[in-house]
Amino acid sequence: MTRPVILLGAGGHAKVLLETLRLNGVEVLGYVAPAPSAEPIDAKYLGDDDQVAMFAADEVELVNSVGGLTLDRRQRLYDNFKARSYHFSPVIHPSAVISNSASLGEGVQIMAGAVIQAGTCLADNVIINTRASVDHDCYIDSHSHIAVGAVLAGNIHVGEKTLIGAGSIVIQGIAIGIESVVGAGAVVVHDVPAGKTVVGVPAR
Repeated sequence: MTRPVILLGAGGHAKVLLETLRLNGVEVLGYVAPAPSAEPIDAKYLGDDDQVAMFAADEVELVNSVGGLTLDRRQRLYDNFKARSYHFSPVIHPSAVISNSASLGEGVQIMAGAVIQAGTCLADNVIINTRASVDHDCYIDSHSHIAVGAVLAGNIHVGEKTLIGAGSIVIQGIAIGIESVVGAGAVVVHDVPAGKTVVGVPAR
């Protein structure tokens, strides 16, 4: 990556991304948000989202810093700036383990200690959070979030804009429909229909 980046958002997820970007030697120009962050964040406040237009789309790259619990907003931000020809940078922690045969979409974020195994495909704007494990031949569709410590066995399809909660486990061969939620700590042993929330052990 040669272009400097701008963070879109300023919460806790932004702080983790900022640290990861700097570990990778990336220049961060600052962040945009409706107002300056109430939490300490070691980056310049550039103003609201409209201030991104001060930079040409071929001069900077963007990082979607909105957290993975607000997937609607993450998708809206992504779609809005893609429509204006901006590009989203990947953010990959140096400690992540990623198979050479994995496929990564635009703006993918892979946090510390995550593992992505052979044949897996991560579509655009996906978050694989800290210590999450995604085994072989999984497909994670756009704008989804695999939360901290979640474990996905092989051949799993996660639909668009779906949250796989912290510490949850999904056994092999499962399909999880679009805009679904797997609760924290759940164990998924059956397919999950679109738009459903499942919790518990086994998840229902």
